[in-house]
Amino acid sequence: MICIEAVIRPERIGAVTSALEDVGVPGFYYYNVTGQGRQAGGGVFVGRAGQTSTRSAVQKTCIRTVVEDGLKDKVIDAIIEASKSPGEGIIGDGKIFVTPMLDLARVRTNERGEAAL
Repeated sequence: MICIEAVIRPERIGAVTSALEDVGVPGFYYYNVTGQGRQAGGGVFVGRAGQTSTRSAVQKTCIRTVVEDGLKDKVIDAIIEASKSPGEGIIGDGKIFVTPMLDLARVRTNERGEAAL
């Protein structure tokens, strides 16, 4: 089992969740985060005088799922396809992290490992 966590643009979450469901991943969760990567923040409109300010961090959405090892490449490809900006993509489209999942348990039934997925 592996854990796949993707940090993406918030406006792409609908497309990414649909893509995950299309490749057979029914279980995932997502949450809003604020951080900084190569995009390094951006301009934000503030005040009535039309002034802008630079934020060092930007809003992103993090989506996480745990899948069988065999689904890894399909899931990663689906996330990339759904979250990438048109063309070659642009800085700030996101990043995907893949880590091994040692174990998991379903609380309701006490199932362990892949049976708990």
